[in-house]
Amino acid sequence: MALPAAYAQYKNSKVLTASPAELTLMLYDGAIKFCNIAIDACRDKNIEKAHLHIIKVEKIIDYLRITLDMKYPVAQEFEKIYSYLAGRLTLANIRKDPEILEEVTTHLRSVRDTWVEVMRINGQKGAV
Repeated sequence: MALPAAYAQYKNSKVLTASPAELTLMLYDGAIKFCNIAIDACRDKNIEKAHLHIIKVEKIIDYLRITLDMKYPVAQEFEKIYSYLAGRLTLANIRKDPEILEEVTTHLRSVRDTWVEVMRINGQKGAV
């Protein structure tokens, strides 16, 4: 089996066996990764690549928003965060502004770190 195919199979298996908490962590990690790629693309003036990766981050944020269970007060707080990030991503995409993307990345890292701590407190695997 070729190495790329083996890696793809491993990634697929990882997603299929992950808990909901781990999947959320993977989404945060993906959003941070794509945001970093978009920052580099903006700095390199690669408009198409920047746009593509900002859209990927927007889709992750949209997914996180629609999966919130609004009967819990904490979900309402996450909605505020996600709504803010969505607005900043739109502006970053219009302007291709790496500074806005750095701000978004900082917020995403903070939310991700909080999520990891919640997972750790609750004894979830996948928490670092």
